[in-house]
Amino acid sequence: MKIINAASETPGMTKEEAEKFLESKLNLQLATVDERGDPNIQPVWFYYDKDKEKLWINTSKSAKKTQNIRKRSTIYFSIDDENPPVRGVKGKGVANIIEDLDIVGPLGDKISLKYLGTLDHPIAKMISEESKKGEVVLIEINPKFYSTWDYGKMQF
Repeated sequence: MKIINAASETPGMTKEEAEKFLESKLNLQLATVDERGDPNIQPVWFYYDKDKEKLWINTSKSAKKTQNIRKRSTIYFSIDDENPPVRGVKGKGVANIIEDLDIVGPLGDKISLKYLGTLDHPIAKMISEESKKGEVVLIEINPKFYSTWDYGKMQF
């Protein structure tokens, strides 16, 4: 995992700190570009796979972000905690659309468990059912780098 500081005057995170941060329940802001070259930014739930160093998002097969990634696989993302001490991780990556139901279902369940704490929640059940019907895909993000900031480390 390549980690750089977001700004030279702001302290960043270590690899271990960034990995722990990526396991938080914060939303990831996913930025794609549409066919006209216009940006599209969506807040999404995500799962960070520490072993594979990938980020995973599940979404509708027909979602705008899915359509955009099918045409242009380069994406940007940002996850930030606006509560003091302000800190975050952002980066650039290459996204792939995964439609294999043997992958979509289990990873979708991991995302639901992360944010909802149970698979019995109505939203988790809906996502699972839509996944089984092939209406949900996974977006696999292979980050090229992580740019981090942590204002809690600043000396005032």
